[in-house]
Amino acid sequence: MNKWSEEKAWQWLENQGWLCGFNYLPRTAVNWTEMWQKNSFDLPCIEQELRWAADNGYNTLRTNLPFIVWIHDRDGLIERINDFLAVCQKNNIKVMLTLMDDCGFCGDHPFIGQQKVPVADLHNSQAAASPGRNVVMQPYLWELVGNYVRDIIKYFANDDRIAIWDLYNEPTNRMIFTLEGEKAFDFELEKYSHQLMEKTFEWAREINPIQPLTVGAWHVPNILNREEPIYQHVTDQRALELSDVISFHSYVPLDLLGPVLDYVKTFSRPMLCTEWLARHAESTILEQLPIFKEQNVGCYQWGLVQGKTQTTVPWPEIKRTDANYKQRWFHDVLDANGKPYDPAEMALVKKLTAKN
Repeated sequence: MNKWSEEKAWQWLENQGWLCGFNYLPRTAVNWTEMWQKNSFDLPCIEQELRWAADNGYNTLRTNLPFIVWIHDRDGLIERINDFLAVCQKNNIKVMLTLMDDCGFCGDHPFIGQQKVPVADLHNSQAAASPGRNVVMQPYLWELVGNYVRDIIKYFANDDRIAIWDLYNEPTNRMIFTLEGEKAFDFELEKYSHQLMEKTFEWAREINPIQPLTVGAWHVPNILNREEPIYQHVTDQRALELSDVISFHSYVPLDLLGPVLDYVKTFSRPMLCTEWLARHAESTILEQLPIFKEQNVGCYQWGLVQGKTQTTVPWPEIKRTDANYKQRWFHDVLDANGKPYDPAEMALVKKLTAKN
């Protein structure tokens, strides 16, 4: 099957309404492996947190699936996805499922079982990729990855609880956080990841689900400023060309948001900002959420509840330059008891989504 027509994509958006949500991991999970594997799947916590989300006006979420769990417990994963979708439906929250992810900041290959504890005061310290660099960089394993992609999409291809498939989060992201909070890079990943992203679109289109397909451009500000290696721009550009609806990341201040939106508008398709909100980087709810609403750009901030990912702590590069970084949260909007970090933020979410 081919990419959706522009007309079909815009009709999809009209049916959805304005999407206002968050990237989701429960506070009890340090990564998506811990969220989805049998022994640590915490449905009571998920039920509580998604009730809080609905009470605060959110109507959608984005969450990732782990290839490693599918390998070890395919039927159990399917059952848990169904349980999760039932909770989302009960709370009128539409779901974006992400099948693959190159963000393996912990530096470990994904593994089943008890996950490592968070590194103190380190942002997202145990983030595990899917399928993992040990698979991405060995093309002879891609047939198994294709089976995973086709299996999950086929099972839920006609399930309207899922609004959209995000096939691959941040392809070519080669960053690793060391225990000291420094960044290291795996440059060999790039060429393999780019090719695998294109294959993933092919596998997904074989199934032809009712939901649109997307992969987010996560370097749009750098595309505009030419601050990053061109290869990653090529990957982003290809993702935008292949996607039924446009998605992108934007951790930028207010004065840069306009140019970012102007760029993605050139693709003449519905737009979803699938990662934003970084208070230390001046990407804030009070300033930017009204713009997303006004321009009918769906938006998924990073985080909901403060938890084991420690994403209230800023990225390591910000920590090193901001001695007062602990005085405000970086991501997330609710504490472990459901209390808003900033009541004004939640009041704005409720106000804007009430007008849908």
